[in-house]
Amino acid sequence: MADAVTTEEVRHIATLARLKLSDAEVERFTRELAAIIGYVEKLREVDVTHVEPTAHAVGAHNVFRDDVVQPSPGAAMAMANAPQKQNEFFRVPKVLDQDTV
Repeated sequence: MADAVTTEEVRHIATLARLKLSDAEVERFTRELAAIIGYVEKLREVDVTHVEPTAHAVGAHNVFRDDVVQPSPGAAMAMANAPQKQNEFFRVPKVLDQDTV
């Protein structure tokens, strides 16, 4: 189980996820991912031949209600708890560079 995941694989995954990990974090995540994969391998040993496939562990059903038209709360109420605003707009930090648009 310990060799299920290598430190090189963890570093590669971190690169794909654009995460900077310290050597200690790489070692910790290597152990944790190996334990997770070991647990999944243990689950594969369970005989489920007579178990019906389900989407949920418990029965689920939709609760439908009629759509009821209600008045809009208005801009003032919508903006009341905005951390930053500019006129009647929410002000948010820029997430894209001009070159990527």
